[in-house]
Amino acid sequence: MTQQLRPACMVLAVAGMLSATAHAADEQVVKIGLTGPLSGPQAATGKDDENGARMALDIVNAQGLIIAGKKTRFELMSEDDSADPRTGMTVAQRFVDANVNAVLGPYNSGVAIPISKLLNDAQIVMATVASNPKVTLNGYPYVFRIGNTDSQSGTRMAAFAAKNLKVKKFAVIDDRTAYGQGLADEFEKAAKANGIQIAAREFTTDKATEFTGILTKIKGLRVDGVFYAGYHAQGGPLRKQMAQLGMDNYLLGGDGICNEEMIKLGGKAVDDKVYCPQGGPVLDQSSSGKTFKAAYKKRFNTDPLTYAASMYDGVFLLAKAMQKANSIDPKKYKPALAGIKYSGVAGSYEFDDKHDLKNSPISVYAFRNGQLIALP
Repeated sequence: MTQQLRPACMVLAVAGMLSATAHAADEQVVKIGLTGPLSGPQAATGKDDENGARMALDIVNAQGLIIAGKKTRFELMSEDDSADPRTGMTVAQRFVDANVNAVLGPYNSGVAIPISKLLNDAQIVMATVASNPKVTLNGYPYVFRIGNTDSQSGTRMAAFAAKNLKVKKFAVIDDRTAYGQGLADEFEKAAKANGIQIAAREFTTDKATEFTGILTKIKGLRVDGVFYAGYHAQGGPLRKQMAQLGMDNYLLGGDGICNEEMIKLGGKAVDDKVYCPQGGPVLDQSSSGKTFKAAYKKRFNTDPLTYAASMYDGVFLLAKAMQKANSIDPKKYKPALAGIKYSGVAGSYEFDDKHDLKNSPISVYAFRNGQLIALP
C-alpha cells in the first residue's frame, strides 16, 4: 500500500511525531535547492521563503516517508542569488552539479527567466513564485509556477483602482527589472481598458533610494495616484518621499510591495492610501492559514511575509508528486506534478498546459495602523 502524505494543514500539530519505518530499507536523500535573495535590500523576502520551506521539510521528514521502498529524507540546499541574474545562473549551476531533485524559487523574475532554461535542460524541476509571464511562455516541461502572474496582479489592481477608488489619472513607475517591467505593462494595459489615463511612465532601478526628481515631475501632472512596479525596498522610501513632497495621492503596486517591510521603510506615510495584491486566500481567513501563521511566528518570532506559505506548500507538492510516481527522479515524478490536484495553505494547486496555476485568486490589501489588512 502506498503511504499517503498527510495534508499540510493537518500535520503542523504533529511535526514531532515519527511514522513507523521498521520495514524501510536503505535511506535515500532528496535534495531540494532553494534560490532567493538572502542578502541585499530584498533579504527579508528571501529569508521568508527559506523559512517556509524549512518548516515543511521538517514536517515531511518527521513523517518518515517511504518512496520506492526506501525511507526518504529531504535536505534543503539554500543559496543566495542576491536578486541578480548572473548570480542566479551561478547558483543554478551549483544545483545542477549537486544533482538536486528539485528547485524551489527563485523569488525574482529577472533570475527565474534565465535559470529556467539551465534547470530545464538539466531535467530538474523548478517550482517558482516569480510572476513575469515570460517565465512559463517557453513551455519548458520542468518549469512550474506556484504563484500568481503579473497579468493577474496588474489586471486586478487596475480594476480595483477604477471601480473601488474611482480614479481617472495615474502615473506608472517601472523599476526596469523583469518583474517591474512585466507588472507595469500589465497594469498600464488594464488601466487603459478600465478608462484610466496613464499620464506618464517613469523609470528607476531596484537599487535606487532617491525618487524626488521623478515624483516632482509626477506631482506637476496632477494625477490621482502612482502605480509602482517594483519591490518594497524602493516602495517604502518612495512613499515617504511622496509624503515629504505633499503628495496625498494613492500608491498602488504589486505583490513586491505587499508586506510589512514596506511599513518599516516608509513609516507612517505607508499608513494611508497604499494598496497592493497577494495571490491565494488570506491566511487569517482559513483554519490551515491561521495554524500555519501561528506556527511560523512561534518558530521565527515574526509573521510570514508574501510567499512563505507558497514555499511551504511547494515542498508538499513535490513530496506528493514523488509519492504518486513512487520515484524521486524528476523525469519520473514530473508528470505526476503536472497532473496534481492539491489543497495547501496558500491555495489550491492544479496546473494548466503552461504549468501556470489554473486558479490563482488575488486578494487586495491595505496598510492600516502599521499592519497589512486584507480588504473584504
